[in-house]
Amino acid sequence: MSSTIPIDSYRHQGLRKLLVRNIGQKGINDPHVLAALEKVPRHIFFDSSFVEYAYEDKPFPIGAGQTISQPFTVAFQTELLQIKKNDKVLEIGTGSGYQACILFEMGAKVFTIERQKTLFDKTSKFLPSVGYPSIKTFFGDGYKGLPAYAPFDKMIVTAAAPFIPEALLDQLKPGGILVIPVGANDIQIMTTMIKGNDNTFEKKEYGAFRFVPMLEHKAKEK
Repeated sequence: MSSTIPIDSYRHQGLRKLLVRNIGQKGINDPHVLAALEKVPRHIFFDSSFVEYAYEDKPFPIGAGQTISQPFTVAFQTELLQIKKNDKVLEIGTGSGYQACILFEMGAKVFTIERQKTLFDKTSKFLPSVGYPSIKTFFGDGYKGLPAYAPFDKMIVTAAAPFIPEALLDQLKPGGILVIPVGANDIQIMTTMIKGNDNTFEKKEYGAFRFVPMLEHKAKEK
């Protein structure tokens, strides 16, 4: 993330339109997802010396062993969430904050957890500075969710989970959707868990993806 916010120039906006068109051609159909991707200036989440990479459909390192996800992956996960206006959404893995901003632009009330203290400190200050003070950021262990703020309409995990945490399923509303990449190896299977009114779950799988690992929080909170 840049310490000084780059201008969202006509060039940036044009590159963003091309990126969104490319993502649409790859199979993302939800117009609200595509509109959010076109609205959020991805380059502001990059250090200024790497801004030229912002509108490539690729992940990019952001420090602390984490990445800003590939735009197609952001769009794919977001489409699976089926966001409706005022949905209360829990994100596990704030990272740069880009995914949280996409959710916010779709009308969601966003709660997001980051376990890397350096990233949390940076992003929790950065998001209000670029017009997203309503996104609620938390430092902690994503495996535990946010029980104090549960239940949630939707949940999204943006790191590779070796298993589906029971706490997240417990904090999901009936009718709610959890989107999570599951797998302990280099490749994960994008998975949705849809909670029924009787607290049973319908599991669906959507192919192979690659994420950085979801790690338990080990550092002490300050």
